[in-house]
Amino acid sequence: MDLFHNLAIGFSTAAQPANLLYAFFGCLLGTLIGVLPGLGPLATIAMLLPITYALPPDSALIMLAGIYYGAQYGGSTTAIVVNLPGESSSVVTTIDGYQMAKQGRAGVALATAAIGRSSPAAWRRWRWRLWPCRSPRRHCCSDRRSSSRS
Repeated sequence: MDLFHNLAIGFSTAAQPANLLYAFFGCLLGTLIGVLPGLGPLATIAMLLPITYALPPDSALIMLAGIYYGAQYGGSTTAIVVNLPGESSSVVTTIDGYQMAKQGRAGVALATAAIGRSSPAAWRRWRWRLWPCRSPRRHCCSDRRSSSRS
């Protein structure tokens, strides 16, 4: 029950109007900077980090997450419209996205890129919040005792 209580606290913090506004402006700024070729999400966060200094910690983290996801989408925008991948994760987007843009279906390609960027990321976040110890690589729940040989 403690898990659901903590999730409720997190949702109530994230659903506050001020935090939703910070997430929106973070996505907007991230997209505007991420459209520039060669500037990926990490460079965008590095440039826009001073904006969050005056914010409360939870609002600053929410805005930084919005900046990150907005910059990822911005990189796919240049890959689709200009056939110029601005970051390494947008290289594959140039293959099909630019061909769709040449056929006059740039809006469909941009919408597909937006859904493709956000849906898997949302699933990964939910999966690790609800079931953090199911992966065989992670040993967060196991009791790791060192065995010494004599």
